[in-house]
Amino acid sequence: MTLQVERVDEVVTALRTVLADDQILTSRADRLNRSRVPAPFPVHRWAERMPDLAVLPTSTEQVAGVVRIANELRVPVVPRDGGTGLTDGAVPLRGGIVVDVKRMNQVKEIDLENRTATVGAGTSMLKLNEQLAVHGLIYPDDPASYPCSLVGGRIGTSGWSLIGSRYGHTRDLVLSFDHVLPTGEVLHVGDGVGQKISKSSSGYQLKHLFMGHQGTLGIATEATLKLYPKPEAELSPFWAFDDYDAAYRCVGALARAGVATFAGAVLFDEWKVAYLRRDDEAYIPQPRDVRALVCAVLYGYEDEVRVGGKRLFRIAREHGARYLGDEISEGDWAARHDRYATPLHGRTKDGQVIPMSWHCEDAAVSYTRVPAVSRAWHAIVADLRRQSDVFDDWGMFAYTSADTGVDYLTEIDVGIWEQQLDDRAWELWVRAKRDIAAAALAHDGSISACHGSCREGEVDLVPYELGRGFDVMLDVKRAVDPNNIMNPGKYLLDRAYRTEEAP
Repeated sequence: MTLQVERVDEVVTALRTVLADDQILTSRADRLNRSRVPAPFPVHRWAERMPDLAVLPTSTEQVAGVVRIANELRVPVVPRDGGTGLTDGAVPLRGGIVVDVKRMNQVKEIDLENRTATVGAGTSMLKLNEQLAVHGLIYPDDPASYPCSLVGGRIGTSGWSLIGSRYGHTRDLVLSFDHVLPTGEVLHVGDGVGQKISKSSSGYQLKHLFMGHQGTLGIATEATLKLYPKPEAELSPFWAFDDYDAAYRCVGALARAGVATFAGAVLFDEWKVAYLRRDDEAYIPQPRDVRALVCAVLYGYEDEVRVGGKRLFRIAREHGARYLGDEISEGDWAARHDRYATPLHGRTKDGQVIPMSWHCEDAAVSYTRVPAVSRAWHAIVADLRRQSDVFDDWGMFAYTSADTGVDYLTEIDVGIWEQQLDDRAWELWVRAKRDIAAAALAHDGSISACHGSCREGEVDLVPYELGRGFDVMLDVKRAVDPNNIMNPGKYLLDRAYRTEEAP
């Protein structure tokens, strides 16, 4: 669904009252480049998701002006930051305006005394940390998409961090932010009214309401972030195991060890190891008897990391682990972001090598349920593969989400032959996504730990997971966005605007 040409001209004319001409983009190339995210989608349907125009604001005031105009004209608005999301948060389903915040990338303040940084929403963590390094500080929000995701997108998705067991995740690291509401009003949210307060009991905790909404409640424009000392030492041992069960028991013990510098642990299952051995050119192959891997990460001062590392190595040995050596351990962890955008390939059922796009489905799963969810998910993907050569099982990870290992971001990676993703294969994929989400819920998990759950398939089960909470979401959406201009079509929130039929 797109606007009529006359309406586009009307919108552009109105936008020229708040933006310069070079900030308003209407060419097909500019619009197409802002209609996609990494999540696979049928190639022949890409044009369905193009915006009518895109804008490049440079300030909160300009974003507010754009949104105010859109609200007055009843034009859809979709925020776009790094565009790295996997559940279509930055994809326009109904045309309208994409608000691309990449020019809002100024580091406005580095407060060395309070250890905070105030930055525009278009700031990348990579570039921010380059500036912080000279002060011996870091901003430790560390997703797989670290080099290309932006602060505003992390707020919009309430992102998950690979080292969140040590430093917390985006919701913990963002102290406050300026937020443009769907009416064009500007709201500052945080704990209390302060910009640099980490804990307040004044009023509702609105900061969390305006995080993770996938652009359905407005646009974050400027944020104040919590900083930490740059770690003096890093330890990232990789251990090999003869079987998955031993690796699973080990990762649980590592997470529960109580090591203060523990930043996280990762479990690679048998399918993941097989995929890496078979099709990942960057992977150093292990012997055939290696069936599972575990990685642990520690950050801190050298003396405390050394002591903590000794404890974790002792635990690993007690669980039958074999250390893979410094080269693999240091190299693989250092390269953890590099594979996010690497060209990939997979295999058909008969072993033919074909180009594939990577996709992963994630859930939040308690430690004791990880093996059962793993079995259920692999069975779902195996059924997919029986029906179509478009899909390949690339194995599973389970990452600790907290320092006690209480729950895990559990993900299954699926290769998808996107060029062959026709309507039938897409329907199979949507059904599988729904089944994957249902399996997580059946084992008392949550549909998503980090990506969000607003894409076709898993979104159908969001009302089931949240229960009465989903009705509250509808109430909030209707109150904050009375004209449904912010990212319409996402999270089933259109239900907030249904009117009862007359008797």
